[in-house]
Amino acid sequence: MRLRPYHAGVGLRPEPPGGSGPGPDAERPVLPGPVPVPRRPFSPPVPVTSASEPLPALGAASRPRRKGLLLAVLSLSLVGLLAAAAGLVVQFLPRTFNTAQKQQIIAWEMGKRWRTWPAAEIFPDSIPYPVPGSALGGADLPLAAHRIGIARQASCHTATDPAVARILARYGCLAVLRATYDDATQSLAVTVGVAVLPGPAAALASKNVLAGQHGNGPQPGVRAVSFRRTPVARFGNRQRQLSSVQRAGPYLVFTTVGYADGRRRVHEAANRYAAAEMLGLEGGVGGWVARHLGAAPPPPACPGGPAC
Repeated sequence: MRLRPYHAGVGLRPEPPGGSGPGPDAERPVLPGPVPVPRRPFSPPVPVTSASEPLPALGAASRPRRKGLLLAVLSLSLVGLLAAAAGLVVQFLPRTFNTAQKQQIIAWEMGKRWRTWPAAEIFPDSIPYPVPGSALGGADLPLAAHRIGIARQASCHTATDPAVARILARYGCLAVLRATYDDATQSLAVTVGVAVLPGPAAALASKNVLAGQHGNGPQPGVRAVSFRRTPVARFGNRQRQLSSVQRAGPYLVFTTVGYADGRRRVHEAANRYAAAEMLGLEGGVGGWVARHLGAAPPPPACPGGPAC
């Protein structure tokens, strides 16, 4: 029996002897072999339990985990809700200011008065003043000074004496407002001037420097303002008898008083009443303007709300 090569057909029946078909050595088509089938993965056998033994529930182990997750979500939601509510409450509560902020707001409110107040608010029609009782031998005599006129806003250089103007310019003086009053007898006149400084610190520093100014005449200060065809028409710088200055927040309030009839500066030591009335007129008018301009505004407060 002859051996066939490896690639020859396998599993074919031999041709019977004497057949008319091809010989045993003839080439025959190779029949396809068996198709490989993928093997199933091995799985361990499932243990067989008895009918009386209950099967474990599939979701029993995951229930506590889901419950904890739900509680955590609810807790975070509650915290967020409380935070949002607290934010809304804070927004609608009145805002509070610390001490520095309050001082800054008060200084700002006082510093804008010279621009926002009407002129008649700064210089009213009449201002009370007293004549000291020491000059009368009794009680103080209350009188009233009457406003004659209000001058136009002037620069610090033109409204004050040169020595004062140099000091004011050093500390950033912005402007000077002036008005003139006469006394109850129309024999005396007083000009009150408000020098506007950038802030209370500049006003205080300039006042301290001005306090060191000395001279033979009246203390340098505001220049007198006269008005034609009025009782103070002849009141000028040469008629000034007394001058003073006081601070009110960011302002320096100057006053100068003298005779309204044109009399030049005279020594009033012998006339106690005239000297006392000049002091009362100067202090009364200048003091009222300074107190009014320097009065502390209401404590700053925010009305509340999201826009505050």
